[in-house]
Amino acid sequence: MSQRNPELEEGIKPDSDEEVTEPPMYKVLLLNDDYTTMEFVVEVLKYVFYKSLEEATRIMLNVHRNGVGVCGIYPYEIAETKVNTVDALARERGYPLKCTMERE
Repeated sequence: MSQRNPELEEGIKPDSDEEVTEPPMYKVLLLNDDYTTMEFVVEVLKYVFYKSLEEATRIMLNVHRNGVGVCGIYPYEIAETKVNTVDALARERGYPLKCTMERE
């Protein structure tokens, strides 16, 4: 049989009144260029960012028309991994596609 613990019955009390804040989020951006094919950009958006064909096509057209497009918003480490993955895939296929991140 377990013993009663009055501290647990009262609930956990914080040691300080400090407010907990969410980690900063980062936008992952694709930049337009004159050499990377639209098909490759759609492939990247589907594979790396898990976008549907329709959403990937919409983002790709936005990048094409406006020079830049947001692929998603993530915590720092995830955004950094996605940028590195896109860069590696583009280099592997011989495209100059640039992917960057900026704090939201």
